[in-house]
Amino acid sequence: MGTSKQRWRISFHKSPSKQPPIPIEFVCPISGSLMADPVIVSSGHTFERHCVHACKSLSFTPVLPDGSIPDFSTVIPNLALKSTILNFCRSSFLDPPKPINFLTAENLVFTLKATRNPQNLAKDAARFNGVRVIQSETELNRVPSHISTSSEESVTPRSGPTYYSSSSASDVETLNPNSIEEDELLVKLKSSQISEQEEAVISFRKLTRTREETRFQLCTPRTLSALRVLITSRYVSVQVNSVAALVNLSLENRNKVKILRSGIVPSLIDVLKSGFQESQEHVAGALFSLALDDQNKTAIGVLGALPPLLHALRSESERTRHDSALALYHLSLVQSNRAKLVKLGAVQALLGMVKTGHMMGRILLILCNLAASSEGRAAMLDGSAVECFVCMLRKGEFDSESTRENCLAALYGLSHGGLRFKGLAKEAAAEELLIQVEEMGSERAKDKVRKILEVLRQKDEEEEEVDWEKLLNSDDDISQARISSS
Repeated sequence: MGTSKQRWRISFHKSPSKQPPIPIEFVCPISGSLMADPVIVSSGHTFERHCVHACKSLSFTPVLPDGSIPDFSTVIPNLALKSTILNFCRSSFLDPPKPINFLTAENLVFTLKATRNPQNLAKDAARFNGVRVIQSETELNRVPSHISTSSEESVTPRSGPTYYSSSSASDVETLNPNSIEEDELLVKLKSSQISEQEEAVISFRKLTRTREETRFQLCTPRTLSALRVLITSRYVSVQVNSVAALVNLSLENRNKVKILRSGIVPSLIDVLKSGFQESQEHVAGALFSLALDDQNKTAIGVLGALPPLLHALRSESERTRHDSALALYHLSLVQSNRAKLVKLGAVQALLGMVKTGHMMGRILLILCNLAASSEGRAAMLDGSAVECFVCMLRKGEFDSESTRENCLAALYGLSHGGLRFKGLAKEAAAEELLIQVEEMGSERAKDKVRKILEVLRQKDEEEEEVDWEKLLNSDDDISQARISSS
């Protein structure tokens, strides 16, 4: 018998034939590649982030296979899809996708745009100022077949570094004359040395403190990306000054939407939950500032800012409390956020704060917004808000006339609650009190009182047969039954 041993070489790999197909919803309709940084646009479509920025930069609107045309006016990070894609890659033994850079995306979109009118390709390439050069007709044909164009505009001539966002007035693509200053700042912001990071964010904060044009010029995707990393730094000075610099940037109206679209809000929310106290003060101010833009209100609520803002109303810092209240006021101007706040149990918490006199004026403003929605009214009526507001008016312990007016405005919002409101107001003896308030209040207060009294005095067929005592007792019986069943 021979003594030689046969050697076996075993390799472990997945057969390509057994590799699961990539779901079409994981692929960017523009790049045709697995998405690394997916974002949702206003029309509900999802794309790779830089592909969207490139389309807006070049005034290009693709037509998708189903004939739909995406709306790029709002861009929100699709964190759920991103997580799903990463999980898919891990389970399929695939390398996670790498995001394409802006220049690559811009080159691709330029090629897509050029295919719409090939005879003008040379002119468009020349107007692109050397940023993109089409090497051959073969390269031109690499465009994904599932994209067509609906753009009616030619490529915008450019030279030098630019920054970009939407086509709205606040995000028009503009040449950046301070690109050298920005580059020097970015080098330090991205340094691995904490001392250089600290020096950079302090400098950034000073540069943007008072100079409005500097705020606009330095609010670029590159600087926002660098700040997004530093905002969650475990070093106090770096974190505090990073968030403060972002607050300064947000003071410029043209920057507000751009900042939200950069994907920085989730980092701000993390700091509001568990950051340093001074950082939390700045975060509350940043969210308040960003919430002033109507385009941001819904997105901020979707990204999860409402629960930590509610919690921040109890902060030890007066500045955090007040800016959080103002942020919640502006966010609650939209119905989707009102519904979220009601589900979070905000009504009881806010009424409790009002009863203790805690930031009464600002909390009443939030309650006024909640009373404008059916869910908010129902929760406030269930939470004895009518009795609370009438008691406040009877005591007259307001810090200002505007706070009294806010209380009446909230009560007026509840007056749209129909018979339930009338029964609760009757039980609280509201009509007699309101007559007294009408005689001595401001014109705005008198106007609200007259409207509430008009509701209370209005008679209808259904009301004529109502036994108020029985109605109120039935509500108590229902509440007791719910408690017993739970």
